[in-house]
Amino acid sequence: MRTIIWQLGWFIAVGCAAAATHWLVVVIAVGWQGLAPLVANVVGWLIAFCVSFAGHYQLTFRHQHAPLFKAARRFFAVSALGFAVNESAYAVLLHTTALRYDILLALILIAMAFITFILGRFWAFQHK
Repeated sequence: MRTIIWQLGWFIAVGCAAAATHWLVVVIAVGWQGLAPLVANVVGWLIAFCVSFAGHYQLTFRHQHAPLFKAARRFFAVSALGFAVNESAYAVLLHTTALRYDILLALILIAMAFITFILGRFWAFQHK
């Protein structure tokens, strides 16, 4: 029980850092570079993936002792699947709601966190 609480704490901390990185990159890319929100979202995800994987590998799931490259491949698959859902939902919501692009992205990033934790804990960072 103690391990799961510890993991959740680190997951939230790392996830917040990765989500903040993702969101900030998108806002900067749209606001300062003039990129379209969906293009900026790809850039934000790629940069946030590095933050997320490093943090989860070193902190959240370190006790699971997954081999680095196996964990990286699996977590990339989890992240890419999550991003596909993220980007699809983002595209639909950008065109069907009046919410600002940055608010929509924040809501989507929060919604994807739960799925990422479950897949990370039980598959991506498993040693077996």
